Amino acid sequence: MNNNNNAFQYDLRVYYEDTDAGGIVYYANYLKFAERARTEWLRDLGINQSFFLEQKLGFVVRKVEMDNRASAKLDDLLTITTTISNLKKASLVFEQVIQNQHGDILCNVSVLVASVNLQRAKPCAIPEQILGALTSAR
Repeated sequence: MNNNNNAFQYDLRVYYEDTDAGGIVYYANYLKFAERARTEWLRDLGINQSFFLEQKLGFVVRKVEMDNRASAKLDDLLTITTTISNLKKASLVFEQVIQNQHGDILCNVSVLVASVNLQRAKPCAIPEQILGALTSAR
């Protein structure tokens, strides 16, 4: 894991549990991989999900666009590169590219997340300290 040029990279290995009987990654697992990368980036920025829950806040996925270009296979080492393409007061868009160890792009994911007050189930502003960390990571 590292953070360079305002992009965060997260590496993970494809395990048997991630694949079908033929050793190919099931398409929905790319969304799980992307979620892990976003969570680890936030953690790297000092933003823990538990902080949100304590404040009755959450980042919820509003929209996902995924373009599957090739398949990952059992034992592949994947790198998920994450950037922020749009940051607003109450939402942001993560752009993510999943590549294998050969540099082949397997999947592109664009995720719009919104900051939500969990008690009221309504959008709310991203807290300033978090917004500042996200702004500096852009």
